[in-house]
Amino acid sequence: MATLLYALGRFSFRRRWFMAVLWAGLLVVAGVLAGQAPAAPPTDFSMPGTEAQRAFDLLDQRFPELKADGATARVVFKAENGKVTDAQAREDVTKTVSALGHDPQVALVTDPFKTGSVSQDGSTAFAQVSYKVSASELDDASRTALTDTVDHARSDRLAVEAGGNAVSAQEGGHSSESVGLLVAAIVLVLTFGSLVAAGLPLLTALLGVLATSSLITALSGPLGLGSTTAALSTMLGLAVGIDYALFVVSRYRSELAEGRDRQEAAAIATGTAGSAVVFAGLTVVIALAGLSVVGIPVLTQMGLAAAGAVVLAVLIAVTLVPALLGIAGRWIGPARPLRRRRRGDAAPRPAMGVRWARFVTRRPVAVLLFGVAVLGVVAVPVASMELGLPGDESKPASTTQRRAYDLVADGFGPGVNGPLTLVVQGDGGGGAKAAAQGVAGRIHGMPGVASVGQPVSNASGDTAVVNVVPTTGPGTTETADLVRALRSPDLARDAHARVLVSGTTAMNVDVSQKLDDALLPYLALVVGLAFLLLIAVFRSLLVPLKAALGFLLSIGAGLGAVVAVFQWGWLGSLLGVDEPGPLMSMTPIFMVGVVFGLAMDYEVFLVTRMREAHVRGRSPLDACVHGMEHGARVVTAAALIMIAVFAAFLGADDQMIKTIGFGLAAAVLFDAFVVRMTLVPAVLALLGKRAWWLPRWLDRIVPNLDVEGEHLPIAQPAARPAAPPVPAAAPAPAPEDGRWPTHTP
Repeated sequence: MATLLYALGRFSFRRRWFMAVLWAGLLVVAGVLAGQAPAAPPTDFSMPGTEAQRAFDLLDQRFPELKADGATARVVFKAENGKVTDAQAREDVTKTVSALGHDPQVALVTDPFKTGSVSQDGSTAFAQVSYKVSASELDDASRTALTDTVDHARSDRLAVEAGGNAVSAQEGGHSSESVGLLVAAIVLVLTFGSLVAAGLPLLTALLGVLATSSLITALSGPLGLGSTTAALSTMLGLAVGIDYALFVVSRYRSELAEGRDRQEAAAIATGTAGSAVVFAGLTVVIALAGLSVVGIPVLTQMGLAAAGAVVLAVLIAVTLVPALLGIAGRWIGPARPLRRRRRGDAAPRPAMGVRWARFVTRRPVAVLLFGVAVLGVVAVPVASMELGLPGDESKPASTTQRRAYDLVADGFGPGVNGPLTLVVQGDGGGGAKAAAQGVAGRIHGMPGVASVGQPVSNASGDTAVVNVVPTTGPGTTETADLVRALRSPDLARDAHARVLVSGTTAMNVDVSQKLDDALLPYLALVVGLAFLLLIAVFRSLLVPLKAALGFLLSIGAGLGAVVAVFQWGWLGSLLGVDEPGPLMSMTPIFMVGVVFGLAMDYEVFLVTRMREAHVRGRSPLDACVHGMEHGARVVTAAALIMIAVFAAFLGADDQMIKTIGFGLAAAVLFDAFVVRMTLVPAVLALLGKRAWWLPRWLDRIVPNLDVEGEHLPIAQPAARPAAPPVPAAAPAPAPEDGRWPTHTP
């Protein structure tokens, strides 16, 4: 692999303008295709295999007029003084209901005074707005008309708020990405000390993101990619694109500092750091593509699109980056030399990575136990993690959706915000209404049920629906228990009918259960495939095992921090958490996929440099210190960039985006600085030569990928002027037993 990439890097450097024009042409073609492509289809939020989805499909067949998956809005009226049934307030409500029905996409608007949607004290009422299309198909004009009507209806007499999936969402993504890019630029400038060297990774990452976005848009029609597919690919493509280019540019500057000419330095950087980029990218692709095992279409689309963005970032790193290094020429110089002490001796001061590695490897047992204990303590909250799909109750208190939710809960009870829909089919294809009445009678006495509506049957009489209002809110564990109780086989058997429980709340329960069931198989698949890949990369059994165990510590600590902040409310006011509650169901499996890929990035980048030194003759302990010397600074910069990109999403208005951004930033922080740069050298110091052990029978089977560039045709660097004699002796290589001298001579 290293030999192939070495040749590719040399070719790209020599044919730099050809390669640059080629990538520019590909970007233009992708942009043209995207411009001519039809609009992206609505995102498919179906959940195959769940009972709620089967009920939705049945309602579409038997009750087409209901449009079970159509967008909805609930407009809530609260009398500031008196009651909504007073003459003037009633007139205002009626006018607003009439205005809501003028939109061409509206199918039905209920009048609260006709449907009885008025609270017992008369202070609150709500109108239900049903649309002909799903939420993803709803026009912006219809969303704007809804909010404008609500704004116009507010007065001194009435407080009017709107909730539901038809209400416009507030956007915060662009400013978040800008903040992340700004921090990334600052970190790169501090790392390289050069604006040109810092700008190159940013430029290539942005080109990769533009190309990915254009390709997703162009392929959205043929492949059915939904409109939300590009969200994850943009975030990850930007982060890994910067990191991968950073590693290649950093190795290039290191080779220049060794005295090599620019073409040779670019070829070696592509062959060594480029090999690490390729296999690090493969682990990320495995983790993202593995999201398809969950069986949720939107998650599969997002995972595959993000995997494509990572592949594109890898290709850019090993082809376009060497070409741009050639174009930049002397604008990108060698890495800065080590600073010397200001004392009498002239011995260079060890880099921070060397000093940290020596500290860790002097006392590996203590460092290992302390690091594991810290991560274990941070991971404790995971034991009480609760999952769900938060709705309007999780939105900031400043939004109309949250205010509408609170008004309904105060006036009618929390369960009205999450009603359940029972779909009843009679045994003989008819008599469904009678069967539904029997079901409704049995439900009346069940704990957790606030009210049961009258059954409504379709024209053929073979299917009926019953609305059930729980006593608790839609995101509570009590409501989830009620959903499971309503699905008891005894209920349907006693009624001689088939009963399906549906509705948004039931769908949320099903999705949470499906994701929970898929987490362990997904984790086993991703970790297993990556373990096999890392065996080939490191030609070792213990190093990949260490990498996998370290990831489990990182993801546990990351999820523990998320639970503490977003479920328990710790530091909630500081991070903008208005209402602690259950975590979004997709959070664990999403974090597992993304964090695993990024953790393996740091593992490959750091440990391949250690293995490279070991293969070239250094002792295991000295190779560990050497790898930290050359890799710690770059891994630190890469991790800070990742943390900045993810943490910037804390500024978003959506609670779910806040959760994902904080979780990824925390997990990367723990993985990069605690696991990879602290626990990894400690474990390698304890293992010694055993770290690179591979059974002979396995050694014959595993292909030799030569990631460290052992077989590269590396030319000797140009001779340097002789340095003045150094009065003090140079530090001796690290001893095998890891016992460093107390004072370095």
